[in-house]
Amino acid sequence: MSETSRRPVLPGGDIVAIGGGTGLPIVLRAVKHVASNVAAVVTMADDGGSSGRLRREFGVLPPGDVRNCLVALAPDSSLAAELFQYRFVDGEGLVGHSVGNIVITALAQMTGDFFRAIKQAEKLVGAAGRVLPSTLESLTLHAEIVNGDEMSGQAKIARTRGVKRVTIDPAGAPACAETVEAIAEADMVVVGPGSLFTSLMPNLLVGGIADALAHTSARRVFIVNVANQRGETEGFTAACYLYAVAEHLRGLPFDSVIVNDADATAARGGIDERCLVGVDRDEVAAFGVEAYVADVADEANPLHHDPAKLAKVLGAI
Repeated sequence: MSETSRRPVLPGGDIVAIGGGTGLPIVLRAVKHVASNVAAVVTMADDGGSSGRLRREFGVLPPGDVRNCLVALAPDSSLAAELFQYRFVDGEGLVGHSVGNIVITALAQMTGDFFRAIKQAEKLVGAAGRVLPSTLESLTLHAEIVNGDEMSGQAKIARTRGVKRVTIDPAGAPACAETVEAIAEADMVVVGPGSLFTSLMPNLLVGGIADALAHTSARRVFIVNVANQRGETEGFTAACYLYAVAEHLRGLPFDSVIVNDADATAARGGIDERCLVGVDRDEVAAFGVEAYVADVADEANPLHHDPAKLAKVLGAI
């Protein structure tokens, strides 16, 4: 689909954000006050921490990324959102769990349906948007390492250097119908930031997601991380992120890419510059995408994006 045939994005448009971890909530905070409709698409492969324990104990789909997105879409200074994020620091069986994860798990058991549980949780926090699972299948993530080793499990893979390729089990798990519909009807689809192999890829590999991205008339934007994740993406440049996506999807389904100006971030000092994602402009340009290189790092937390700065660049796109 040519650039000229892509739908113009106007204030108040429909935006779908795909990701996970701490990156996706930042995007939601960047767009929730300007978009008429916001949908967050989250992975169902998380098996670490509180989410992993709840998956194993109750057979529920992982609630952690769902909770973080609900909180990001809640009204500012929301008591319900603050409660959802409260994490128990002691108590047998409770330590490490957040209230929101437990509530979503309880709603899933009450309704007998994880998707319905999310809809009820949206009402509880007053979310200004929707949270959509990429699939309603419980996923296991597998990885092939450059040295030939293989491993399984999202949490374990996230700590591993030299990931070559990841796959999901069940392979081709079908996308949630509402997720495919949201991508098709969006004015803009934003992928990232987030852990490349353990947050973004488990969404993109779900059956129907890549096809929906390829055929939507929305403007499709990939946001490269400000900093690399220890283990998973150590030493990656911006082009490495794009190359990995293209290798997994057999093509790059994006019109634009946002890359943080690492030099500007490093110039502020106080951080290990080796953590920052390098800006290899020529290599990024070779992918044929429109590149926006800008200072989008949070000055108070320079290894993460600043929602206001990110909103400004998304507005320019």
